Amino acid sequence: MIEASLAARVLDALLREDFGGLRRFIAYDAPLPPGSAPRPGGIRSPLQPSGFLSKPAVRPGLGLDEVLALVRQVADPRDDVTAFEQECRQALATERLHVSVHSRVLDHLGTLRRGDRSADLGSRTFYDTLAAYTDHPVHPAGRCRLGLSEEDLRRYAPEFHPVFSLRWAAVPRGHVTSAGKRPPWWPSPEDVGLSRDPFYDLFPLHPLTARDLWAMPERRGLDVMPEARREALPAGTVLAPEPYLEVRPTLSMRTVCVVADPSTHLKVPLPTSTLGLRNRRTIVPRTLGDGALVQRTLGRLLDREPELPVLLADEQTYGHAGDPHLGYLVRRFPAETADARVVPVAALLAPAPGGRWVVEELTTDVEKFFNDYLRALFTWNVTLFVRYGIVLEAHQQNVSVVLRPGSLELLVKDNDSPLVDRERMTAALGPGAAFQPADDRLLTTDPEALSKVFVTITLHLCAGAIAFGLSERELLPLTTGLGLIRDRLDEALGAFGSKSAFLRERTLDAETLPVKAMLTAGTLVDKTRTGAADINKHYGPPGHNYLRGNAQ
Repeated sequence: MIEASLAARVLDALLREDFGGLRRFIAYDAPLPPGSAPRPGGIRSPLQPSGFLSKPAVRPGLGLDEVLALVRQVADPRDDVTAFEQECRQALATERLHVSVHSRVLDHLGTLRRGDRSADLGSRTFYDTLAAYTDHPVHPAGRCRLGLSEEDLRRYAPEFHPVFSLRWAAVPRGHVTSAGKRPPWWPSPEDVGLSRDPFYDLFPLHPLTARDLWAMPERRGLDVMPEARREALPAGTVLAPEPYLEVRPTLSMRTVCVVADPSTHLKVPLPTSTLGLRNRRTIVPRTLGDGALVQRTLGRLLDREPELPVLLADEQTYGHAGDPHLGYLVRRFPAETADARVVPVAALLAPAPGGRWVVEELTTDVEKFFNDYLRALFTWNVTLFVRYGIVLEAHQQNVSVVLRPGSLELLVKDNDSPLVDRERMTAALGPGAAFQPADDRLLTTDPEALSKVFVTITLHLCAGAIAFGLSERELLPLTTGLGLIRDRLDEALGAFGSKSAFLRERTLDAETLPVKAMLTAGTLVDKTRTGAADINKHYGPPGHNYLRGNAQ
């Protein structure tokens, strides 16, 4: 059943993106007869009456081999089908691994919580571990981390809730760019087995990155980081002999929580790809300064509008050595989260210890909780769009619900890839709001480009996916959940009157909604052929508007 479910999700995504013109080869009415080989024009697939981004959606009925055989038949010779097959097969192996260990991990977390009621509070990784057992709402192979073995996952992945120590590199200061104030626990050279040298700076390294850069073992399977070799680093860079600083992985895996200082996270490069071969988990140096710039801009905005229900993580401390494998970001959670329950949106639909869903542990009234969450989500994001010309790529992993007695707010982090209409933003914030990112792909004057990010991130991932997930878990009827989305979005748009007309046309009143082509741009087709300046902002054929009354 695990394989059949994954195969259905993969086929559904390929059909949604119409990869290789696949839609014209599928007939939706019956399962493929046992032993039949899929062929263009001959494969048949069962349907579900209604889906999230696809109407109709595929119901399990085919094997993964059958789906991948069809991919090979419709693919262009230049398409990277080999990488895609490996991605799907590794996702299947990971899902099977998850099934085998999930109950033990839940028991472990339940034991931790019984011994320490604060184990699931603040910025700890309790909910990140739970969220790691859920599927990505759009990418069917979201559990795959290319190039990492089962042993790597058990030692370093969030779903196993491990503790490990970071490695450190000494980098000649002449190659270092840094900003902000480092935490007091930052190691001295002696802490990591080096002599004190004022001409060197210490950089945190994930153990897997240190292994790839210095040990250079034979890699199994696809080499997802062929450029990660010691000779590519700044001359004179050395690996410190001793590990230092215990950490736990967060949901993103490359971001880790400091065990002795759980309100502080470290983002470091990781030698893998997720959500597609081209989605490297290294750190492009320019993104660090751009993320800090966006956070300062959002902070200035919140100073003007303190009633907005949003908290920002501090991301002003970072460093890099001009190399995607030598960089770090220090993320500090705001003081308001110290005694709050902070739950990534990605964790809301996850199973919790004790047999309930996470959202059931947070509230006795799921409908009210979802309503309050949507009000905060749309108030914030519609204000950004309409008044300031800003849309954030703040998906389920980067947005958390902050719960304190009598209040629900959002915590937003990792803001290095928004789209900004600089002219509109400057007009709203004043001429002192200088906004010049290193990556000019963050700038646009196209309202269509802004609306596509709003729909695919805020609407699809942070609202629609939750409504469908609540319905699948029989926690809230789908008609009720979608009705709440319509009402809260209408309310947020209505606060701006005619100024929000464009966004209303692209959401509530639209016949269709944009959908990302994540498999096409992320793995199967390279950027020279898709024309995607940013593979995370590449779109396929539009999908149905599930918010319209006849969409259900």
